[in-house]
Amino acid sequence: MPSCLRTGGLFVWEDMDRMYTLRTSAAFDSAHFLAGYRGKCANLHGHHWVIEVEAGQETLQAEGEKRGMVIDFGDLKKTVRALADSFDHATIYEQGSLKPATIAAFQAEGFRLIEVPYRPTAEHFAKAFFETLTAQGLPVLAVTVYETPDNCARYEVN
Repeated sequence: MPSCLRTGGLFVWEDMDRMYTLRTSAAFDSAHFLAGYRGKCANLHGHHWVIEVEAGQETLQAEGEKRGMVIDFGDLKKTVRALADSFDHATIYEQGSLKPATIAAFQAEGFRLIEVPYRPTAEHFAKAFFETLTAQGLPVLAVTVYETPDNCARYEVN
């Protein structure tokens, strides 16, 4: 843990790596439920999810058109927006949590379904989005997923 020492009127940070960071966000609306949960979230309900992504690195690009940047903000925003859009206006459900007849009924009604291999919680979304973005080569430090304006989960590099 970095510590801050006051030395002759100056603050000096010890044991701290310096890093350039960028932050962007995108949002999507979707429905989900928590199978096996005892409470109101066991019922199908929706959220306006916000994905906040922090990217960074210790040095800036030294050459080319992106000289002086961690990553082009446009590229970062486009990638995060595409991720959010891929979940927008869908019902997200955990693999094995719906009966085949329920899935068939939803599909017959034309509902968009996304099956995920995890319980669709803000915590799991934060980790899954982190892994998706890093697999695309982005220097992601943290992903925070807001389920409501006041409640969020964060997955970050240690």
